[in-house]
Amino acid sequence: MRNSVLGLLLISLLSSTCIAQELPGIQVESLAKSSTTWDGSALPSFPTSQPEITVLKFLIEPGAKLPMHKHPVINAAYMIKGELTVKTEKGQTHHIEAGDALVELVDQWHFGHNQGTVPAELVVFYAGTNGQKITELREQQ
Repeated sequence: MRNSVLGLLLISLLSSTCIAQELPGIQVESLAKSSTTWDGSALPSFPTSQPEITVLKFLIEPGAKLPMHKHPVINAAYMIKGELTVKTEKGQTHHIEAGDALVELVDQWHFGHNQGTVPAELVVFYAGTNGQKITELREQQ
């Protein structure tokens, strides 16, 4: 129990950039903080049911193109390596490269395309509810 309390205290301390920056050997860099998606749309309110966090790591080969899809949940990504261009069905584009963070679109059709020469490696964090789909694919027409 004592270790759990100490662990929670440490996490609380590290989550505060002010305190973490004062600790020797600890560096904190804010990668993203936003109430809008990359196209400026407001993020929806969180549902009141049981939350469920999903973290996925993607590896997208050069030339690979994801299918048209949308996310009914709030999500954000961190690009570890490579690059990816995200395009909406309305023609808006957003290009991300290694080291970039992205607050992704919610309930808007889009796809990603790796037009680079190396695999794109990214980690995506989804904030949904228990049993909720995090991605919906558009039916082929």
